[in-house]
Amino acid sequence: MTHLILSRVSVDFPIYTAQSKGLINTLMRFKGMHQGRVESQGRGRHTMVHALRDVSLTLRHGDRVALIGGNGAGKSTLLRVLSGVYDPTAGQMASSGRISALTDLMLGMDPEASGYEFIQTRGIVMGLTAAQARRIVPDVESFTALSEYLHLPVRTYSSGMLLRLAFAVATAIQADILLMDEMIGVGDQAFLAKAGERLENLMNSVDIMVLASHNEGILRKFCDKGVLLSEGRVALTGTLDECLEAYSSSVRLPA
Repeated sequence: MTHLILSRVSVDFPIYTAQSKGLINTLMRFKGMHQGRVESQGRGRHTMVHALRDVSLTLRHGDRVALIGGNGAGKSTLLRVLSGVYDPTAGQMASSGRISALTDLMLGMDPEASGYEFIQTRGIVMGLTAAQARRIVPDVESFTALSEYLHLPVRTYSSGMLLRLAFAVATAIQADILLMDEMIGVGDQAFLAKAGERLENLMNSVDIMVLASHNEGILRKFCDKGVLLSEGRVALTGTLDECLEAYSSSVRLPA
């Protein structure tokens, strides 16, 4: 059965800065100082950012989950953990089912690769075998309409062409779990309409979907459950209405 299970997952990022290596900090034996999610570790050491802290979630077949929270709440980091881009610093994650992540669309990109090589490399990064990656080429060719450009190095593409190609590969794969960070704009109005239809079909066919967005209308259209994140922690899990109301109330609180 398709599932994603996180048990007390934390993700920390060490940040090396001029300040953290500074002579004054070293000489004064500056002690660790906690400021929310940022921990300064002195004596020439680094600063640690606690991106996620003690996150536990269980997602199963049929779940349509909205990740809700302000900028910096940890939504994108959580999606990258779920997709396997980030390994937890602490805790464990278990998953079953093929994951399609429309988060890091350029992951695995070699700028010197041709469009055709990009399709196969990106497909393999997303969990396909080489043979399976080759089988999606005709679909991507047709959908992108990039024709002869697919023979050229992707470094020659415009940003819009690159996004179109990466989007086409990501949505060509039949997935069990779909992870998305906002809705993706990938071209002109005609192409956006085609992309929207393709994406909606994918969203309706997967077993589990997790969508991070600030757009309440989009969340209400596709999700019925919510996870509210705050400062890298899960503040609330529940129905979409419960989580949206809790987030709205927190935003209205005076500073």
